[in-house]
Amino acid sequence: MAWWRGAVVYQVYIRSFCDSNGDGQGDFAGLIGKLDYIAGLGVDAIWLSPIHPSPNRDWGYDVSDYQDVHPDYGTLADFDALLKAAHARGLKILIDEVLCHTSDEHTWFADSRSKGAKSDWYVWADPKADGTAPNNWLSAFGGPAWSYQPGRRQHYHHKFLRQQPKLNWHNKDAKSAALAVLDFWLKRGADGFRLDVANAYVHDKTLADNEAVPFGERTPAVWADAANLQHHFHDSNLPENIACLDEIRRTVERHADRFVFGEFSEGFERSGAYAAPDEGLHAGYTFFMLRAHELGAKFIKDNFAELARHPRHWPCVSFCNHDIVRTVTRFGGGPDGDPALAKLMLALLLSIKGTVLMYQGEELGLPEVDLRRDQLKDPVGDLYYPLFKGRDGCRTPMPWDAEAPNLGFTSGTPWLPPGPSHRALAVSKQNADTGSVLHFAKRFLAQRKDSAALRLGEMVFGDAPDPVLSFQRISGEDRVLCIFNMSREQVVFRDKAISNAIPVDWGCGGAKINGDELALAPLSAWFARI
Repeated sequence: MAWWRGAVVYQVYIRSFCDSNGDGQGDFAGLIGKLDYIAGLGVDAIWLSPIHPSPNRDWGYDVSDYQDVHPDYGTLADFDALLKAAHARGLKILIDEVLCHTSDEHTWFADSRSKGAKSDWYVWADPKADGTAPNNWLSAFGGPAWSYQPGRRQHYHHKFLRQQPKLNWHNKDAKSAALAVLDFWLKRGADGFRLDVANAYVHDKTLADNEAVPFGERTPAVWADAANLQHHFHDSNLPENIACLDEIRRTVERHADRFVFGEFSEGFERSGAYAAPDEGLHAGYTFFMLRAHELGAKFIKDNFAELARHPRHWPCVSFCNHDIVRTVTRFGGGPDGDPALAKLMLALLLSIKGTVLMYQGEELGLPEVDLRRDQLKDPVGDLYYPLFKGRDGCRTPMPWDAEAPNLGFTSGTPWLPPGPSHRALAVSKQNADTGSVLHFAKRFLAQRKDSAALRLGEMVFGDAPDPVLSFQRISGEDRVLCIFNMSREQVVFRDKAISNAIPVDWGCGGAKINGDELALAPLSAWFARI
């Protein structure tokens, strides 16, 4: 069985994790110093946010050199030391790779802009006669997805910032160069990759306009971003994208025991988000659950109803990451956090089928941090403030020590301010409290590791009315009944399986059994073997 099936992957946003030298930026040495903490959680692997040199227009997701590391984080030797230290603790290291686009400061783009040997390595097109963009494609970060370059008298395509020109995967040399990036890091010892924007490797060569979303279908989520007002059927999310995913996986599989999964933010089915592990990537995650914000059973049931249409696909499951408002805040927790809600959502995340992606601080139940405009670094926050403050609120420094300056993240000035409410939720506080979210996370992760059903089993939903969520995880003789009260009110649930079940002490919130009746306290999770 591949190690990544049922694994728990802990995402480290390096810049905000731990700073070893006082420059206010997290780094490899700081992460090495916290590996015992991560290993102590009971996770299997670490997903590193982008590690490459970057001008930080999009904070590392604009890569200027694929074969080096950002000087803020250290050197290649420091990365090698991190690999060695992680492997010594039984932890895998996965790198966040951005192969759909580069920084405009990458040497490949400089050559392409000047019509050198790499002239066709990016997506170029002539302007319309009036000088406007070649078509109607819109950037996810606002405005047309094209920028004019006088040197070529052409526009280049960028799905995101204008400083992130799109690589042309239709050019075989550009594609080969991108695949060679994976080989470089695999040979160095990396255990695999998370692929940014895995739905967008190829574009429509004819540059056909995207279709408008009909007015009757424009929900508040559609109106939230101008780019959402069109279907992205031609700039990305093409069915041909699946062939690129397959090539990537086969490249990775030339190295033994490695794992590659992707981010799919749009066009899930069209672009290969649900492909089988031998047809696309090994796994992937969509934004279906990441966009959910209403507490209840529906978002889980709806997500797995879609997955059921693709039975050979192995999913990654995630409730938050560096792009998403933190789970506790998104589902209704207050500005100071909500330990009961945090425990419920952790129990749920660690019980559903898939490879789990857990974001740093999720094990502490951290809420989103509300930053002032002058504190924002994210270009998305700059674009849509004050309606949306961007992604910095989930990227603030990890709170290690409640008594230390900057909560123990750095001895200098942190790149983003620590969250004031995070002081009471710091690792030092929660380590001393056996009833904390952190202790709950550790206990549950240990139980998950010992249960084949929770790690690898099939997931069969029971007949339960909202707000109760009921399912079984089944692997051979190991059968676990999982029941959740996804509300802030007490509920009573009846199921004939309850009377013969053997409760296990994994849950939270409290429950009482009376025959086939289960009284569930608010925000509670109950587990039993059957």
